[in-house]
Amino acid sequence: MMRNNNNNNISSSNNSNGEVLSCNIQHKLPSGDSPYVRAKYAQVVVKDPDAAIVLFWEAINAGDRVDSALKDMAVVMKQQNRAEEAIEAIKAFRDRCSKQAQESLDNVLIDLYKKCGRLDEQIEMLKQKLHMIYQGEAFNGKPTKTARSHGKKFQVTLRQETSRILGNLGWAYMQQYKYANAEVAYSKAQEIDPDANKACNLCLCLIKQALYAEARSVLDDVLQNKLPGSDDPKSRTRAEELLEEFEPCQLKMDSLNLEDAFVEGLDQLMNQWTPSRSKRLPIFEEISQCRDQLAC
Repeated sequence: MMRNNNNNNISSSNNSNGEVLSCNIQHKLPSGDSPYVRAKYAQVVVKDPDAAIVLFWEAINAGDRVDSALKDMAVVMKQQNRAEEAIEAIKAFRDRCSKQAQESLDNVLIDLYKKCGRLDEQIEMLKQKLHMIYQGEAFNGKPTKTARSHGKKFQVTLRQETSRILGNLGWAYMQQYKYANAEVAYSKAQEIDPDANKACNLCLCLIKQALYAEARSVLDDVLQNKLPGSDDPKSRTRAEELLEEFEPCQLKMDSLNLEDAFVEGLDQLMNQWTPSRSKRLPIFEEISQCRDQLAC
């Protein structure tokens, strides 16, 4: 699993201690010259992912900031389309990481399963995370945690995390065409922390189950800007695309209503002509039976 690539380029690029210190400060990298520090330098400054992966391996084997090294290496591997290798690395070396790092590694592992299309394993891990929240074990027992996105730190509450996990669970079920399961997950997510993106996904689940009235009600909340994120251009565009899917559905429903009215009108007409006879001619009985079978 270990790659013995030559890392001389990284060492030679660090000729000036002043230059390295300046880069470390600029990119908020740790100080020093350990394998992990050199791995981060290769990843962030030199932008050599292959060299970074080798140095992350070196850090893990040397016991140098193993928590961060394993997680960062897996992320770089995913970016290099080596997600399967990253999964095996986490499974093999997570026992060297602290208890506090396990939840973060789980999140990386879930993303890797998603990347590889390993839906059953992704779903199982998402359920485990929900169970941890229920047992009060998430966030290491704290009500919030600090997350990072695009270099910025922010606080995440348990409610937000629960909704996020349920949304991911709904997405995974959708990939398996289990729309009823996905509907339950998205509905629960919306009850906890609603947003326009999950509403669009819930709407699609309902459409796939031919629950058009419920789907339209969910979509209207986005179109009428009732949910956070409704003004986001991507969510808006998606909502408008989903709205177009209602047109053929509405035509189908209108057609059925027209047929019902037509048959009912004929019933009344035949009843007026010959009250003692059957209300429908044989051909209309056949039409009605076929319609009922299709409805079933």
